[in-house]
Amino acid sequence: MDLQDQLKNLFPEHEPEKTETTSKKENNIWLQDDPIICKYEKRKGKPITILEGYNGAESDFKKLAKELKTKLSVGGSFKNGQIIIQGDYRDKIMGLLKEKGFSVKRVGG
Repeated sequence: MDLQDQLKNLFPEHEPEKTETTSKKENNIWLQDDPIICKYEKRKGKPITILEGYNGAESDFKKLAKELKTKLSVGGSFKNGQIIIQGDYRDKIMGLLKEKGFSVKRVGG
């Protein structure tokens, strides 16, 4: 006897709610038509990856920055509409963004 049967025995007149199962991803980040620009720079001799060109809400871009930093296990920040990731992770970042449905353009190198 599973949990559903036990609940039916306890509450015979209760009708369970119909829940819609959708194949939507867990994050509701607004996707855009223009590609996100992914570029590589060196600042103070250290490599960084910069993402810019997002047209959606700033809070969505911050969520994306946090998710990228945790998946890559690196440091970084969000400043002036740009995500700055420490290190050269262009290939990995582009792969993660393409999985999410973003179009990404690689700039430089």
